[in-house]
Amino acid sequence: MWRALALTAALLPLPVSAQDFFTLKGHGGPIMDIAVSQSGRIATASFDNAVGLWTGETPNWFEGHRAAVNTVIFAGESTLVSAGDDFQIRVWDIAENRGRTIGTHKGKVVDLAYSPSANLLAAASWDGSISLWSLPGQDTGEPLATFDGHDQGVNGVAFSPDGGTLYSASMDGSIRLWDIETASERQILVNHGFGINELVLNPRAGWLAYGAVDGVTRIVDTDTGTELHDFTLDRRPILAMALSRDGRFLAVGDGEGYIMVIDTRRWRVAHDFRATLRGPVWALAFSNDGANIHAGGLDEAIYSWPLANLDAYGPMAATEHSYLRDPAAMDNGERQFVRKCSICHSLTPGSGRRAGPTLYRLFGRPAGSVPDYAYSRDLSASGIIWDAESINALFDLGPDHYIPGSKMPMQRITNPGDRADLIAYMRRATAGDTTE
Repeated sequence: MWRALALTAALLPLPVSAQDFFTLKGHGGPIMDIAVSQSGRIATASFDNAVGLWTGETPNWFEGHRAAVNTVIFAGESTLVSAGDDFQIRVWDIAENRGRTIGTHKGKVVDLAYSPSANLLAAASWDGSISLWSLPGQDTGEPLATFDGHDQGVNGVAFSPDGGTLYSASMDGSIRLWDIETASERQILVNHGFGINELVLNPRAGWLAYGAVDGVTRIVDTDTGTELHDFTLDRRPILAMALSRDGRFLAVGDGEGYIMVIDTRRWRVAHDFRATLRGPVWALAFSNDGANIHAGGLDEAIYSWPLANLDAYGPMAATEHSYLRDPAAMDNGERQFVRKCSICHSLTPGSGRRAGPTLYRLFGRPAGSVPDYAYSRDLSASGIIWDAESINALFDLGPDHYIPGSKMPMQRITNPGDRADLIAYMRRATAGDTTE
């Protein structure tokens, strides 16, 4: 049955029991990943460079990444592992609230898998490789093994129950099997033809599910790759997948903001609902009892819906963010700001939990001088004063060239007119109250 969520509903507080609707708010950017521990604790990874570990509605922040955090997993109840756009893999001691980098890739790391039976961690990177680590992590900073075989970036990884086999999904359209003991490729299980974004494994039932950029959602045999079921809809790309702990439900999130929930006992669509007002679904996870589906996207919160009563609650992204506004309603300078700056920076006093510092009263300010933001050493020591000339150079050359080592994402505005319009808008928008 195809059902859309009602667009009007009051947001209820975090429940003390399962099967209620709730939200977890506190991040300063979009939610990129959600993990649930054996005991039911929730961890979130965000564009704001942080990992949140939630006790009720209260987050404990794990900070140390220098860019957006793409993925987080539990490695037992006492350890978190995260990775992101800074190419780093970090292991966090939950009790001591501290972490360390155990290794790096040459591209962003977008997925992690953990094998409890083998105590192994696998990391998938857009540099086209998969690294294998033991936990809590080697002191050498070198992986146990590196799997190179995909022609393009790797988007997903999953271990077999015994930790002896690793499955990987890639932008090159293939799903491959790797033998852990010999550190070699065993077989190409799937050749899809379009990039595969998501991979979920159900080894007890003998199937895996994958989602691709062309919107395909398929279930295949774990040994032969033979197609078992196809749940492809006219929505693309597939950006998130999650399997309930008992294997009963498979959730699929796409770029158009829908979540499809598949009943894997009957192999039918149990729910299909609009989960966002605008934007994609980037993160999915089930509660341990399978009663709730947790999701994240452009909004700065995770939303959790009870599967038994989906129609009673509204979608996420109900808050109007500047980056969701209609571009036609803005002048060119504001459009440039919204596209390039607004997701990381605020225009009001205080940086909050954004990925970047506030731009309030930016002009004439030394780089690295906002007290409530943790800058990179490179930017703090740059000696730059923000003015029309330095902002123009920043976007002409790109942050990675203008301030090498900065946490700012790699982006440019190549058109001089666009840069001039952006600077004019920022001069107005960041000025603050001149009567103060």
